[in-house]
Amino acid sequence: MSFPCYPEHKESGFERLGLVPIDWDLYSLKRSVEGCVNGIWGEEADGENDLAVIRVADFQRSKLRIGTKKLTYRSITDKEKEARKLRVGDLLIEKSGGGDKTLVGCVVLFEHDFGAVSSNFVARMRPLPNFDSNFLCYAFDSLYKGRVNYPSIKQTTGIQNLDSESYLQERFCFPSLTEQTQIAHFLDHETAKIDTLIHEQKRLIELLKEKRQAVISHAVTKGLDPDVPMKDSGVEWLGEVPAHWTVRKCSYIGRLFGSESIPEDMVSSEEGLIPFLKVASLSSGNTDVASWDWYVSDKYLGTLHPVKHFVVFPKRGAAIFLNKVNVVNCKAVIDPNLMGWEILGNNVTEYFAHTLKCRVLSELADVSTVPQINNKHVAPERFPVPPIEEQHEIVDFLSIKIQEVDGLNVNARKSIALLAERRFALISAAVTGKIDVRDWQPPADESTFDEDMQQAGMETTA
Repeated sequence: MSFPCYPEHKESGFERLGLVPIDWDLYSLKRSVEGCVNGIWGEEADGENDLAVIRVADFQRSKLRIGTKKLTYRSITDKEKEARKLRVGDLLIEKSGGGDKTLVGCVVLFEHDFGAVSSNFVARMRPLPNFDSNFLCYAFDSLYKGRVNYPSIKQTTGIQNLDSESYLQERFCFPSLTEQTQIAHFLDHETAKIDTLIHEQKRLIELLKEKRQAVISHAVTKGLDPDVPMKDSGVEWLGEVPAHWTVRKCSYIGRLFGSESIPEDMVSSEEGLIPFLKVASLSSGNTDVASWDWYVSDKYLGTLHPVKHFVVFPKRGAAIFLNKVNVVNCKAVIDPNLMGWEILGNNVTEYFAHTLKCRVLSELADVSTVPQINNKHVAPERFPVPPIEEQHEIVDFLSIKIQEVDGLNVNARKSIALLAERRFALISAAVTGKIDVRDWQPPADESTFDEDMQQAGMETTA
């Protein structure tokens, strides 16, 4: 969908704004809001002075709004809340916190009628008369996505702090209040359509994830022949398996092994002959190792006994819940937080990696302060063992099917990225006067989306 342009423009004097409509005004952001009123954290809730305290964690960044599912209540005295209490239409800006991917300076709109204040990491900006709060929220989002806030960020002890006085000196272009309101209505409508498509793509990703796991689980526990006679495996998580398959304990299928404590100077990031596997090296999505970032130092090569071609998985810590089960196809050494399973005989290592992944590691672990798995948990576990030929067939089948599903997953993620880019571009174009939406009206028929947007968001479902 294309939109008309304004008939007349003028130079803004700023590269990031470019040409702006001739009747729009240019001045600093501080002339649109009362300024920043810092929040407060208060004391532990006491049942008397309790008030919702809006934290950065409550920011719904994609929607530019506040989430209310996990509100925090703190004790705030009447004196403390007098100058800080929020009201509908207030803007909240993150002043402290942030991270490498989420710089401080994000602004969201407060639209609720319950009593609340902002936390000490968040400041309130109240729009002045003749400014539409929703338009300002979109304007600040455009500036944030364009990293205009970046020069005003100061870093101290790992925490980013926004110099709000400096940031509000940045200049922007402002239409009349009537036009601000019209632009905000237009963006509410159009971004909602884009958000719907993004939600559909995220739902597709979840369905693909479920399908992927279902395909793997069925193949490694039921085989590829739908007409083969079945028998009870005697193992609860397996159920029935093909009648001609055997079911054997893990320790009979292969050798479980680990490693002792490792000297600090044993490994290096400089590429060497023998890779050294850490938990961070493993992938949770596939059976392929995610990265080879560490190697055994040459002086230790003679004292180690690297293993070639084995299944590897975490044996302690939160990584257990990520179900990271990988196959190592070269000689490698593992750190003490990992366990290896060297598959013996002619059995296919990749088949048993898929099968172990279906078992779900977290169900085997001792859940304590630090979840742990060791030989006593894994060795007695029973797994299906098809004939060698079938193991190869299943692995080949899964290689194709997983590639197909992962390809659809990649396309869905690309669509989400394209839709997010379109969303940002549309907001930026509207709030800086690159498109004229003064005569825009919501379509009478909402059953169809703009064809370009629909193509961008839905092509992966075909």
